[in-house]
Amino acid sequence: MTHIFVDLFYVILDTVWDVLPIASIIFGFQFLILRKPVPNLKRILTGFLLVLLGLGFFLEGLQAALFPLGKLMAHQLTDREFIAGGDTDRVLQWWEYYWVYLFAFAIGFATTIAEPSLLAVAIKANEVSAGAIGTWGLRIAVAIGVAIGIGLGVFRIVTGTPLYWYIISGYVFVLIQTMFAPRMIIALAYDSGGVTTSTVTVPLVAALGLGLASTVPGRNPLLDGFGLIAFASLFPIMSVLGYAQISAWQNRHKRKSKTPGESSPVKSTQAKSNPTKSIK
Repeated sequence: MTHIFVDLFYVILDTVWDVLPIASIIFGFQFLILRKPVPNLKRILTGFLLVLLGLGFFLEGLQAALFPLGKLMAHQLTDREFIAGGDTDRVLQWWEYYWVYLFAFAIGFATTIAEPSLLAVAIKANEVSAGAIGTWGLRIAVAIGVAIGIGLGVFRIVTGTPLYWYIISGYVFVLIQTMFAPRMIIALAYDSGGVTTSTVTVPLVAALGLGLASTVPGRNPLLDGFGLIAFASLFPIMSVLGYAQISAWQNRHKRKSKTPGESSPVKSTQAKSNPTKSIK
């Protein structure tokens, strides 16, 4: 137990060195370029202290729990006895890893929903669009994209297919989607791919990829273990653009489905006030 606190102390020291350049740039611009005092200096310094402590606890928690947990799940789900049911002599096929695909899909969806950076972006998008972009709608669309991306990335690790096949094809598809997507959602969709690869998603996804590449026969952790985060960044762009395109299509379909005989209240009032004109 003592070694955890010792490791935490050194992690916090490393975090101080990481945050120090950021603080130097912010305060340097404030005092040397803008030449103005920092408002609420005591509150800001307290916030910096909380950031340092929070990052230290978070990084130590990754090493103590999330990374080992991700590797453990990968080892257990790819164990030959679990997959083959005791028949460890035959060669496993890619479709027999269906529990791995399901776990990757589920963990991708759950971690994205819990991602604080995505929640912040969704709230801001809802505020700026005056409610046109729903907070939960955006979060679910992004989470579905991440889940599909990580599931497909796990399939790539199991099968050993080249990474560039998926990435190049995916971005070509995104470019085609961008040409037909509503303009108001394009920038937000591209940003959604970045906010997903943050504090909650990356540790578990990275641990899962490295664990799979270490246990699947014929895979190299260095060559095959990385790449899941690229999938987690790419596929949310597709899902958000697709969500916007489906919503736009539904709105057009609703407008077209109105019968031509329907008239507005203004026209009906005019017709009643002028019966002769209405008959004509």
